[in-house]
Amino acid sequence: MKWIRFKHHHQTSYGLMQDNQVRQVHGSPLEEYQLTSNYHALNEVELLTPIQPAMLYFAGPNFKGHIQAMAKRRGQEPIYPSRPDPHFRSVHALIPTQANIIVPRESCGRLQPEGQLTVVIGKKARNVPLESALEHVFGYSLCNDITEREWQKVDRTMFRSKNTDTFKPFGPCIATGLDATDIKIQVRHNGQVIADFSSSEQTWSVATWIHTLSQNTTLHPGDCIMMGTQGAAGDMVAGDLIEVECQEIGLLSNRLVKEQI
Repeated sequence: MKWIRFKHHHQTSYGLMQDNQVRQVHGSPLEEYQLTSNYHALNEVELLTPIQPAMLYFAGPNFKGHIQAMAKRRGQEPIYPSRPDPHFRSVHALIPTQANIIVPRESCGRLQPEGQLTVVIGKKARNVPLESALEHVFGYSLCNDITEREWQKVDRTMFRSKNTDTFKPFGPCIATGLDATDIKIQVRHNGQVIADFSSSEQTWSVATWIHTLSQNTTLHPGDCIMMGTQGAAGDMVAGDLIEVECQEIGLLSNRLVKEQI
């Protein structure tokens, strides 16, 4: 199933995507819900982020190719982490597909994308065994971890460089029933493919990350984990279009625009 969150006539609801329509539901897919007889054409609704997570975790760096490419860019030898090393991202930076990524006027004007698989937790998880970790997943979505690299060089916590408003495109839906070990993702910059990879290339699997995180913190329904990216994309500037796509999940598409004074 593909779950979306949408607005129609000023009303926000969850719904199930069925071809080019959405079937509205009452309630939340993470709690209790009832199917309604209300159908809307997808082009008649405003897609929102598919969920509003309370916590947004980042499982990175989680791809050797990304570590190698970033080290090469810095003129250094790659350093590979010896264990999963989670970070946080701001939930307030999340925007839906089709929303604009704002290039801050005080930034260098260049941003970089990191298209990522994103895990949506469906069941409370604490001290979860590795072998049952995936039982706590509700579904999967896409995120784009937009970064301002010049800020990243000087921001010890990466607060500005990773968490500025609009820097986290998220969506378009949550797809359930996927095989976490082989989800393929493609990233395009102005139509040109700049990354094409699979979750099978992760250093640590979805199950490993859920197991690891749950040893120290309780994961709650709706919490999300961004799973990292492959490679190291080049710069984007205002006017550019960035797309993250997965056949089973859909297309996350956003354009960069300059911040207005």
